[in-house]
Amino acid sequence: MQNLIPATVLTGYLGAGKTTLLNRILTTQHGKRIAVIVNEFGEIGIDNQLIIDADEEIFEMNNGCICCTVRGDLIRIVSDLVQRSDAFDYLMIETTGLADPAPVIQSFFVDEVMRSLLQLDAIVTVVDAKHIGEHWDSSSEAQEQIAFADVIVLNKVDLVSPALVDKLEQRIRGMNALAKIHRTQHCQLPLDAVLGIGAFDLKTALSIDPEFLDEDAHEHDRSVSSIAIRESGVVDSDRLNRWLYQLVQKRGPDIFRMKGILDMDDEDRRFVFQGVHMTLDGRPGRPWKVSEPRRNELVFIGRNLDESELRSGFNACLM
Repeated sequence: MQNLIPATVLTGYLGAGKTTLLNRILTTQHGKRIAVIVNEFGEIGIDNQLIIDADEEIFEMNNGCICCTVRGDLIRIVSDLVQRSDAFDYLMIETTGLADPAPVIQSFFVDEVMRSLLQLDAIVTVVDAKHIGEHWDSSSEAQEQIAFADVIVLNKVDLVSPALVDKLEQRIRGMNALAKIHRTQHCQLPLDAVLGIGAFDLKTALSIDPEFLDEDAHEHDRSVSSIAIRESGVVDSDRLNRWLYQLVQKRGPDIFRMKGILDMDDEDRRFVFQGVHMTLDGRPGRPWKVSEPRRNELVFIGRNLDESELRSGFNACLM
């Protein structure tokens, strides 16, 4: 057991703040060599561009479900990493916000390679205090993410009233009486609260779902879809702001998550925007490299999304 590499599974519903917490981990001096595996839902992946420049190596899989179609890739990546001379000493797996964590946990126990190399340290779930109320009852994944958590980061508490935070924590306690709960803004908390804590207990997981090691027990919410847009060209910031504002006013309740990397106003730095329902945030990102093609990439995840409407709306923002 002493030779096994500890691994943290970072989960949480769409837009809760998983990448924010991951960036905090990667930018803090902790002396660990961390390998990061990022899983996305959709045909294009941009989360690796949302993660800050770091010495850690980022592996991205965008097949949609880290626990089914890409399990082979997960095992292959872990095996290849361990065989390197500069092997990592800690593994972070950031799942898509639509992932049921139970089958992710399965990989650590039902696969011989994973079982021989890794020790599951903890399931860390980030919960969006502002928006979780919209997904309690409609998303079994959101409930499972909370139920299986060893640590719950109740994030964005500054966006709601203290009374509502108390109510949310009480409801979380009704779903998971054992997890340690941390209230945060921008996922700011000591790293020793989430890394190297040895909190995962297989017996506890089996008590939540006695069949969770059954690989056939996993189902997806097929009502949720992902629309990806990839276009060249310079984006006009004024047009984009108007379009996004009108979009969230009209479609906000159905848009669980949106994110994009844009060539805005032909600036030297890429522009990064993210959104959850009616909330939007945008800011300059990493500089474009000289040899790097400037390409706009956007992803929308939600229900009742109209692909032609989204494509035409974005194309109208190009100069």
